[in-house]
Amino acid sequence: MKKLLMILCAATVMLATSALAGPSVISVNQFVEHPALDAVLKGIQDYLKDNSVDAEFKVHNAQANMGTATQIGQQMIGEKSDLLIAIATPSAQATAQALSKAPADMKRPFLFTAVTDPVAAGLVEAFDKPSEYITGVSDLLPVEKHLEMITTYKPGIKKLAILYNAGEANSKAVVATVKELSSTFGFEVVEATAPKTADVYAAAKSLVGRCDAVFIPTDNTIVAALESVIKVGTQNKLPIFCADVDSVARGAVAAMGFDYYKHGYQTGAMVQKILGGTSPKSLPVEFQEELQLHINLKSAAAMGAPAPEALLKTASKIYE
Repeated sequence: MKKLLMILCAATVMLATSALAGPSVISVNQFVEHPALDAVLKGIQDYLKDNSVDAEFKVHNAQANMGTATQIGQQMIGEKSDLLIAIATPSAQATAQALSKAPADMKRPFLFTAVTDPVAAGLVEAFDKPSEYITGVSDLLPVEKHLEMITTYKPGIKKLAILYNAGEANSKAVVATVKELSSTFGFEVVEATAPKTADVYAAAKSLVGRCDAVFIPTDNTIVAALESVIKVGTQNKLPIFCADVDSVARGAVAAMGFDYYKHGYQTGAMVQKILGGTSPKSLPVEFQEELQLHINLKSAAAMGAPAPEALLKTASKIYE
């Protein structure tokens, strides 16, 4: 009986301690608000809710400003949260830099997500070698599959333009890969860059008459101002293809990409492991494998690029 009372008392103390501890605190550095990145955050939050993980989120948004992302990273170190999360490469780099400069007693686990190439971005040494504090989920693009879709959709492309922010490491990595594959697919790569969202419209206009189609990688700056690119495409019968399916609902002709809500949901599973005590160092970088093809028929007609029947048959979603 005495032993049972001791066990009951210990359990009561544990429950009381847990109640006093409250929810885990998660600080988030999101680079910009747009549907894909918003979906990542929602996926993380929903996973934790679905799995009864009590968490409080402190969400900060850099509004596509690298200086602001850096300030947020520094601010998050001082928030004494249980876990740091960065959504998109620029915010991940800013947060990693702040974490590297933090004193030992202020370091804490850091999880990146929606980062195309975490190795090129300097976040981890290799995909299977996360650092002591840093790991995450990559949205590394299967670029060859993207190009196969674009050239199947619009055969005979001689010049494919890529619109991106040269300051985003993830975009530079994709551009390099497209250039490597361009001879295989028989087209020339035309580049246009925009360092901030206010420059996106002018950069898109500069491509008119210089290319047969435009490809936008998972570039946060360009995607945040996507409507201005769609306007140029519609006015000039220039088809716009994207690497994220959320952009198709906003007016891109087609995209073969990831469901970023699922990407966030997958990230949420890693969050749960880390909050449960698993070290980031023991969690290799994860990838999302499932691809979806979305097609926007209204945009296709407006940009003079009707969808081939073969692709319509394989599309995951078609917008009328």
